[in-house]
Amino acid sequence: MAGFFKSLLNKITNRAEIDWDELEADLIRSDLGLSLTTSIIDELRDLGREISGDDVVAVTRRQLARRLPADFLPPTPRADGKPFVILVVGVNGTGKTTSSAKLGLWLQKRGHSVTLAAADTFRAAAVEQLQRWGDRLNLTVVKGNPNADPSSVCFHAHQKAIATNHQFLICDTAGRIHTRHNLMEELGKIRRTLAKQDDTAPHLTLLVVDATTGSNALQQAREFHKASPLDGLIVTKLDGSGKGGIAVTIQDQLGIPPRFLGTGEEPDQFCLFQKEPFLAEIL
Repeated sequence: MAGFFKSLLNKITNRAEIDWDELEADLIRSDLGLSLTTSIIDELRDLGREISGDDVVAVTRRQLARRLPADFLPPTPRADGKPFVILVVGVNGTGKTTSSAKLGLWLQKRGHSVTLAAADTFRAAAVEQLQRWGDRLNLTVVKGNPNADPSSVCFHAHQKAIATNHQFLICDTAGRIHTRHNLMEELGKIRRTLAKQDDTAPHLTLLVVDATTGSNALQQAREFHKASPLDGLIVTKLDGSGKGGIAVTIQDQLGIPPRFLGTGEEPDQFCLFQKEPFLAEIL
């Protein structure tokens, strides 16, 4: 993930003089967005002296730290014994189904019992993929018939999680965004269905975004947030892409913080977001 900023630092260090337009373009290209980039450039100009690569890194770090939230406290089992319900949303191709399984493993490793709901029923491959993950990681997977109503799969999975006293239910939902109306209808129905057995559910709604997709991820966050209020992000593909700035931009523009990070393809390459390690990695 540090690749982009490292190459930017090398470029600046080898220059006798800063090209401000080029620096601005480079920062925007790193997915920091216009507003954040402008703040960084303004602070650097306000130094009123010749700047170095170290200045760029220090100011960028300061600006990012100001915008990123405090460390996320991990979800904990409910005091009333009912499952803590996590809704995982996002477009296909971002690593949504894999992230649902990784989150299940992450919770399981902390001693929690987990049920996965294969509610991405419009993509048979997603249901099969989640089942394979469940078999591999020893996680319970509830699935419906092909093309089953996603909300009915979530309902039955919730029912099973309650009956088996499982502490967490993770619902992997369909990744369609072809029309906002369909998206809102489907996610709204899933939320209402989950609330039938527990009027406080879902307790956490996480959007999976691919760190390498830049402004597309911001647009996805905007659309999903309208359809189903988001509590945070799972940011995937942070394994050497040189990206990561999009997580800051989404937090800055939409107030949706990063909660978990996917850092590789292996099941355990998944961690809770922590501000200082994240900044150290991208800068």
